[in-house]
Amino acid sequence: MSRIWKNLSLLVLALSATAAFAQDAVLKPFVLASKGAGDVAQKVEATKAALTKAGFTVAGSYSPYGNTTVIGVTNDELRATAAKSEHGGYGAAMRVAVVKVKDEVQISYTNPPYWANAYRMNGELKDTAAKLQAALGKVEEFGADGLTAAKLRKYHYAFGMEYFNEDNEFAKYGSHEEAVKAVEAGLAAGKHGVTKVYRVDVAGKKEVLFGVAMKGSGDSRIMDDAYIMNEIDFKDVKSAAHLPYDILVSDNKVYAQYARFRIAASFPDLSMMGANSFMNIMKSPEAIREALSLTVGGKKDAR
Repeated sequence: MSRIWKNLSLLVLALSATAAFAQDAVLKPFVLASKGAGDVAQKVEATKAALTKAGFTVAGSYSPYGNTTVIGVTNDELRATAAKSEHGGYGAAMRVAVVKVKDEVQISYTNPPYWANAYRMNGELKDTAAKLQAALGKVEEFGADGLTAAKLRKYHYAFGMEYFNEDNEFAKYGSHEEAVKAVEAGLAAGKHGVTKVYRVDVAGKKEVLFGVAMKGSGDSRIMDDAYIMNEIDFKDVKSAAHLPYDILVSDNKVYAQYARFRIAASFPDLSMMGANSFMNIMKSPEAIREALSLTVGGKKDAR
């Protein structure tokens, strides 16, 4: 009998150690699927075909700057999991990037478990992660030293900066349908440099995610996708799957994550000051907030 209890005790300790290891395991924002010679346009088409074959829906794509294409994808797990938590719609799509860097084409994608935790979703999207890996491959996770799931669920970059649940509410309409219609119209007009890349409807919930491109010039260049990424996406392996930015319609209200959270979640190891730092895009979060707000019918100073 004593031997049985000893073996049970050892089993409990082993399971506890495994659980503790899993809890402390670090996650990174992006996955490098592959890299090698090739043509961007051909790689984009092959990537879309592989994703479709794996059961993903290609919601849309765009080229924010030269030699770069970003593809928004969704599937049943993403849409269903998004419906289970407040503003889970931010995680209703994953993003896949095809980038040519010198003579090499890199294919990467957002890491589903990382973003599921960052967006406080009810589930870690492990099936989606497995399907992305099967469709595109996996060389390594990258983009940061890594954060545990527990830290991601309460993540903010620094004291005084926003958490996930402190997103901007831009506008309120009479109904969900009216809110979606207003966002669609604003993105189609593109008067403030913000246009639609894709739309994903969350399953069984009045929630719609829009992936949006941002293009600015002159005084508004600080909200431009290319301008921001030129400052912060400077490493050898590119994090272009950070793009595009998001607008969320939840019931009859229109939201977006504040840029000090949204950008920092993709680049948590970015320095506060110095070359290629947050200081270089210090004015961008407010410029982004203003452009998004005006696009969806909100006020210039909406917070």
